[in-house]
Order: sequence, then structure tokens, then C-alpha cells
Amino acid sequence: MNDEIRKTLEWRKLDNSAKLFPISAGKKYSTVFRLSAVLNEQIQPEILEKAVEIALEKYKSFRVKMKNGFFWNYLEHNSKKPIIEEEKDYPCKYINPSTNNQYLFKVTYFESKVNIDIFHSLTDGNSGALFFKEIIYSYLEMAHPDDFKEELRTYRKVDYTIEDSYIKNFDKKAKNNNSSKKAYLLKGGKLKLGAISAIHEIIDLNALKEQAKNENCTITQYITAVLIYSIYQVNFANPKKRPIKICIPVNLKKYFASDTITNFFSYITVEAEMEKHQLDTFPKILEFVKKEFEKKLTQEEIKKTMSGNVKLGTNPFIKRIPLFLKKPIVRLSYLEIRKYTTMTFSNIGRIGIIGKYQKYIDNFFMLIAPESAEKIKCSACSYENKFTLTFTSILNNSYIEKTFLSFLEDKKIAVKIESNGVNM
Repeated sequence: MNDEIRKTLEWRKLDNSAKLFPISAGKKYSTVFRLSAVLNEQIQPEILEKAVEIALEKYKSFRVKMKNGFFWNYLEHNSKKPIIEEEKDYPCKYINPSTNNQYLFKVTYFESKVNIDIFHSLTDGNSGALFFKEIIYSYLEMAHPDDFKEELRTYRKVDYTIEDSYIKNFDKKAKNNNSSKKAYLLKGGKLKLGAISAIHEIIDLNALKEQAKNENCTITQYITAVLIYSIYQVNFANPKKRPIKICIPVNLKKYFASDTITNFFSYITVEAEMEKHQLDTFPKILEFVKKEFEKKLTQEEIKKTMSGNVKLGTNPFIKRIPLFLKKPIVRLSYLEIRKYTTMTFSNIGRIGIIGKYQKYIDNFFMLIAPESAEKIKCSACSYENKFTLTFTSILNNSYIEKTFLSFLEDKKIAVKIESNGVNM
């Protein structure tokens, strides 16, 4: 443990991105994401509880609770034990601190699956995956002591900081070039309040890579284009007036030197004006997406977007407003901001597992919470030869998910479907 973490075990400030999440979050907008691991065996709850405790000893920055300051929320050391329960609710639900010993994450299990739901103020998807993998490693070591004798005797070190990498890297002079056009928002009847549909499309990764290679694009570009195409096919009469806008989170550690375990991500937005750009076929959409990525996925452009968001959190006027007044102001602002995205697509990439542990793990999933404006959200991760794309939705139909599936199947890409049964 480095000196920075040791000094901040009692309390610490939220990173610049994390400041706004607790102010805007609630039952209708949870800002929670989920990571799931499907093992090749039934989960033993007692061992899982011990595994979480072991992981918390290594990742002490997760052993915290949220407190209200005068101007901002802050994090304080949590001496209680996290509650581990069987999964009984929908994924990515708002984490009520009073039901979870004040923790900002919740670990659940069902049959052979382990889940961790994480409030975004704690960390982002890539760093959350590090903590989650540590839980899985510790669980497997205790569940199979004969196979992991050496690992049980060896303390697996982890190395990270909890610096605010936003403040370290932002440019005060950078100007954000975000579009002022509101996005096309998905239409349709909604599920009952609180219900979430989760549909996993488990895709043959090698076949997907080959298809992307043939199209001279990355997997993320290809999936983004298929999402736009699917949205347009289902709602072709509507997105002519407003653009289909796909928000794609970006791991800033790929562009700036940082080993922080806190949030450090930004985003790019692909803004497809279907009529203006004559995007009436998939090849046209894909070429448009590739150009958007080339234009926006540069360090200079990413720094502009990231710096623009930092300016909001460091604005002298906002900083001086007491927290109880900030909440209604920020929530009203977020209601407006959400109208500028049709769908978020978050791909955290490959989840690498140490070879010795791989035979016990079947797959990983990532899920992000939908909400009233972005009624469907899409997330992905890959493990071994599986690329799992997950649609989380509050709509009472699965037209877009099925259109997406049909498109891949027409390309002879093998896809297996799993779901929580809400819309399938």
C-alpha cells in the first residue's frame, strides 16, 4: 500500500467525475454498472464472503461509505462487513446504503454466477473489473485449495493510486466541441417501474474479429455501426429530424499516464444525422462511423471533452453552492443533458484471467443501467473466444435487440442468446 492510500484511509475527496453521480443518482437514475462472472460450479456463499473480505484488504479504496459534506459528498472508511446475498432483484438497481452496510458496491450470487453492482462514484468499469477479478481469484483459491496451494501461501500484490487523474491531466484552455443538437430518443411502452430487461448476445469472437477485419474497422466501430443501423431499421420514420447519437466511454489510461483505481474515463459521441448524411444503408453507416472515430478518438479531442467535464466540477460558482442546493440544480441539469444521447455503448474489452484459473470460469458479463432518456443501454466485454454484448432496457419490447441479432446472423456470425426472461 503506498503512502497516498495510507493517508486517505479515514476519508477522501471524490474524483472530479464522481462528484456529480451522488447528486444526480436515485431510484430512476442509479448510475450503477454490473460485472458478472459465470463459473463452472455452484457458488458457495460462505467462501464468497471470505473472498470479498480478502479482496477488500488489497483494494482498501473500496472499503468506504458516502458522507455528506457542506459543499460536496466525500468518502469515509467503512469498518463494517459488506453484505453478500443471493440475487433476487433486477441488475444495476440503485444501491440503497441502508441495506448494504453503507457500501457503494453490492455482491450477489445465483447458482453458478457471481455479480458485483458498483455505484459509479466509487470507480469506473475498467478499475471495477480489477477488484472483481481479485474476488474471483480469492474465491477459486479457497474453493479449490489443492489446485492453488502455492497461491494460498503467496500474497498477490496489487499496485494502484487513488489520485484524481482528471485534475492532473486537464487543460484549462481546452474547449469542448460537443454538439448542441438533441438526440433522437427511443420510443415505446415501458416495463413496470423498476423492472429491467437484460439480454446477452454471446458472439463468436473470432468470427466477429474476422468480419471487422474484412470491413477494415475495429470491433467497437463495427458494433457501433450495427447499433445505429438497428435503431434506424426499427424507428426509420423517426430519426430523420434528430440525430441518432451513440455515446462511447473511453478509458483515459490509454491516453494519459495513470494507475488510479478511481474514475478516469471520458467519452466520444458518434452523431449520425441519417437524412443529412444519407445514411440509408449499412455500408454508408459504417464508413460514417469510421470517420467519426478517426476524427474524435485522438488525444487532443479526448482532452477537450475531458477538460470540459472537469471545468464543471471545478467551476468556482458551483463549488461555493451548498450541497443541499446543488442537488436540485444538478438534477435538473442532468434531465436536460440526458436528452443529448440516444444510447450508450460501453466496451471494456478483454477481461484477462491468469491461465491457471481459466478452467473454472465460463464467461463474464458487463451491464449498465438504462434510464428514462436512454431507455436501452449496451455494454460489452470479451473472455476467451466469447464477445458478450448486453442490452439492458426499460422498454417492453426487444425489437432493437432482435434486429441486431438478425444482422449478425445474416453475416454468418454465431450468436447465443441468454436473458433474464423479461423481454424474451
